[in-house]
Amino acid sequence: MPIDACTNTFSELAAIVLPGDMARLRAAMLTPHPMADFCRAGLGVRSILLKLGRNKDFSGCYVLLEDGRPFYVGISRSVVHRLRQHGMSNTHFGASLAYRMATAKTGHEMKRADAMKDSAFREAFVEARTLLRGSSVSFIEIDNPLELYLFEAYCAMELQTGEWNTFKTH
Repeated sequence: MPIDACTNTFSELAAIVLPGDMARLRAAMLTPHPMADFCRAGLGVRSILLKLGRNKDFSGCYVLLEDGRPFYVGISRSVVHRLRQHGMSNTHFGASLAYRMATAKTGHEMKRADAMKDSAFREAFVEARTLLRGSSVSFIEIDNPLELYLFEAYCAMELQTGEWNTFKTH
């Protein structure tokens, strides 16, 4: 019985589908979008989607780039909304990558909620979020949830984004 209505076998995913997705993402990486376009105050998801020529948000994989070099791979059922969160959210839930970057910089051992109240950590968090806003992003649409989850790990390994990507469960 298929998982999440995925009609491909694991062998087909590994040999054909995921490498095809990687080729599509590499092509998208040739013309990335500025993350700042997703992080403008007063500009919501619908406005961003219109600028992208899309009617609705979409499921897919995205890669954040600094000077053209990938440093983070993510997936979401709502890519545009998620990209906005990375650069705009004030919480450790929404801006989880900025939180991880700030944690690496400060080396804190506080609980997440306590860290967000700490002034030194908060400064590092805002700095990380600003760095993310200055990066660029490329993305591809992937509808099937199983393919999307497998592709995130495949892509992170292929693009060597292990500094910020982790697959540890909480």
